Amino acid sequence: MNSLFDLKANETTTRKEIIAGLTSFFAAAYIIAVNPSILSDAGIPMEAGVIATVLATFVGCLLTAFLAKAPMILVPGMGINAMFSYTIVKTMGLSWQQALAAVFIAGILFSVVAFTKLGAIITESIPTSLKEAINVGIGLMITFIGLQKSGIIVSNEITFVTLGDLSNPTVYITLITLVIALVLFIKDVPGNFLISMIAGTLISAGFGLVDLTNVTLSGFSLESYKDVIGHIDFSNMFSSSFIVATFSILLVLIFENLGLIHGQINVMLHKPEKFKKSFQASAISVINCALVGTSPTVVSIEGAAGIAAGGKSGLTSLVAGILFLLTIVFMPVIKIIPNSAIAPILIIIGSLMIKNALNIDFNDFTEGFPAFLIIVMVPLTFSIVDGMAFGFVAYPIVKFASKKHKEVSLPMYIISIMFLINFILHAIG
Repeated sequence: MNSLFDLKANETTTRKEIIAGLTSFFAAAYIIAVNPSILSDAGIPMEAGVIATVLATFVGCLLTAFLAKAPMILVPGMGINAMFSYTIVKTMGLSWQQALAAVFIAGILFSVVAFTKLGAIITESIPTSLKEAINVGIGLMITFIGLQKSGIIVSNEITFVTLGDLSNPTVYITLITLVIALVLFIKDVPGNFLISMIAGTLISAGFGLVDLTNVTLSGFSLESYKDVIGHIDFSNMFSSSFIVATFSILLVLIFENLGLIHGQINVMLHKPEKFKKSFQASAISVINCALVGTSPTVVSIEGAAGIAAGGKSGLTSLVAGILFLLTIVFMPVIKIIPNSAIAPILIIIGSLMIKNALNIDFNDFTEGFPAFLIIVMVPLTFSIVDGMAFGFVAYPIVKFASKKHKEVSLPMYIISIMFLINFILHAIG
């Protein structure tokens, strides 16, 4: 292990790396249940979603372990999975097979960006205000999804949405689980989200909403997964919806991974030399996600817990990856986790993404207004792509009106025009 992961050079030991890997795993294990729940809304069977999530995470961790030799972990990202199911499939009309094709092509383009200087060019051309606004808008959308799944928020013919029935068992069990999750999170209990999910499931079982009597580990089956793995459909790849979906996935992946990798590799680990390889590992992992049948992986925020616990090498990622792979035998248990146990996690994760608004200069109207449009339009249109489009189209307009057009880069103009063309095509189509 020492020679394979340069433990001495990284001033760490096998024991420290194993503990760090365990820490990262328990911090991010909730994704094994949450991601399939969101993918199922796109039409991917729950069992298949669990297997795809586990395989994507395992391969992602192997890439960071052996290519980047870094302690971070890759898991299907919260936000990008919402884009996959609710924007690309439900709003834009692509099938989940076609959405996987968009992920595949976005992964190839992401790899081109990661292995060339394009990454720096794109990143520098997009204003910070818009990049941060995307994260805030996605956070609001994730919270909204959690509120919907729990029944706390329901549809209303007059006001569109309204408060749900608080006497509904799903609603008050969600609220109880949310309190548990908040306490565990605030006290920084290791594996807090995982523990709260287990607690929420047991509470639901106590109220008769979940049947635990027939749950056995012998119920494991790969049958449904045969209809998901490798089922990529490129038949619609030249449509405007497909192109916009692919481009939007690419933008979100670039921005999100750059920020997360910088925070974990440069700031926490103080190993900037591992940044490039880590970025490349993230890109390659996305291609694999399309093949195994899930939304794209991103660098896990929770992986920072493993680094904080002493993880310094790829061995941390390897340990976490193996643990994720082993959880596949618990699929019969994962399948029964109710929305009331998953929704609180979505609500909290969404709240954590709001802090990105602090990086937006709202004192400058030409920066603040386009960012504001993205923040409000992502959840209100229930579409990350449409929300982004409003902000990206508005940005050069307000800059021109304020005689600040020189602050808009050429790539930014091109991106804005692409979003505008998509609006026009939808209007006349």
